[in-house]
Amino acid sequence: MRIGIIIGRIGDVDGVALETEKWIHILKKMGHVIFILSGRFEKTIVGKDHETLIPALSFFSPECEWEQNRAFYFPPDDPSELLDHLEQVSDDLAIKMFKWIMQNKIDIIISENATALPAHLSMGMAIKKLVHNTGIQIICHDHDFIWERGDRYKTPFIEVEKIIEETFPLQSSHAKHATINTYSKNLLKEKYNINSLMVPNVMDFDQAYGIKDEYNNDLLSEINVQNNDIPLFQITRIVKRKGIETALELIDRLEDDHIKLIITGSAADDNRKGYYKELIGIIDKRKLNKRVIFANRRILNIRSKTREGEKIYSLSDAYAHAIGCTYFSTYEGFGNAFIEAILSKTPIFVNNYKPVYWQDIGSKGFKTVMIEDNKLTDNAISEIDKIIHNKKLQEEIVEHNYNLGKLLFSYDVLRDKLEVLFNKM
Repeated sequence: MRIGIIIGRIGDVDGVALETEKWIHILKKMGHVIFILSGRFEKTIVGKDHETLIPALSFFSPECEWEQNRAFYFPPDDPSELLDHLEQVSDDLAIKMFKWIMQNKIDIIISENATALPAHLSMGMAIKKLVHNTGIQIICHDHDFIWERGDRYKTPFIEVEKIIEETFPLQSSHAKHATINTYSKNLLKEKYNINSLMVPNVMDFDQAYGIKDEYNNDLLSEINVQNNDIPLFQITRIVKRKGIETALELIDRLEDDHIKLIITGSAADDNRKGYYKELIGIIDKRKLNKRVIFANRRILNIRSKTREGEKIYSLSDAYAHAIGCTYFSTYEGFGNAFIEAILSKTPIFVNNYKPVYWQDIGSKGFKTVMIEDNKLTDNAISEIDKIIHNKKLQEEIVEHNYNLGKLLFSYDVLRDKLEVLFNKM
């Protein structure tokens, strides 16, 4: 089949973009031809002839930012201008999507979170109009829903609430849904009577990942980690739900100056920089300045060079040198960083982020140090201290986790799921 994927941005390190690339890889192996329609391409994914850019689909476009500000952040007294804008822009986008479908002879489309979370209102509305008016079949790959985001999408306007209720998630006889965790699958059924297939996030266990090599052998020295240091890595974005303050507490309580925390995320991920400033405050208060390293300038998603010609290392390179990974998130749609740590054979210290972790990951038998409600107990600190100082124990843990991860979260699992999903279309 000729499959068209609609996504706000791709080629980036966010979970939606990363999982979309994995779907594309498997779908191409299954013999499908892939086309991508996006508001932002960080890199070429399927070749420029099969990629179409519509800047208005980007989350960073003036259209999207204006909508989000008027609907949620800085609502005016009267929503009329916003509502007119949403109708006009979504009409225009729907027409452009239809032309893209016709020009590329697309048989079926996949909406990557664009019809699940109202992070881009006119984009979701446009897809709904497209499906309603053309009858084209669509798979909604739902990563996040509004009920998972607290007050983020709270609006004073009844009209906007109605748009969200009727559009996110997409409710259509032409749509099939794929959720990324059991909790969302159950709530989608409960709230909207929509059946969905749970498709977990996966990694390619047939490719080497997190391996030391000639390119990355100087990574630690380049980010000022010494030979006798013990590097723990926080390989996530810097956003509040990642629970990085708990990782800082861990470093402090381990009371070993050789234990360093390397944070790979950028402050740019923190929209208003409040959380980043909070972390800096904790570091200063606990006097951890020499034990915490922000390495985002030198560690990105893929290898490249800085403007000065310095090496930029990949996330895989970071995992290659991690003695352990901190992952004290308070919420995740699934948990890419967890599976990456398993694949790279790195011990992981995790918070039982509810309601996803234990149900879909933790209960499967992985060997981790797990804490509840981001509370580091003396027992947890003792377990972590033992692991990071005992190489033989590390090896036993990571081999067990790798074999279990390959069974549960490999590309073979994704292929089986996609075959089931497409057979339903």
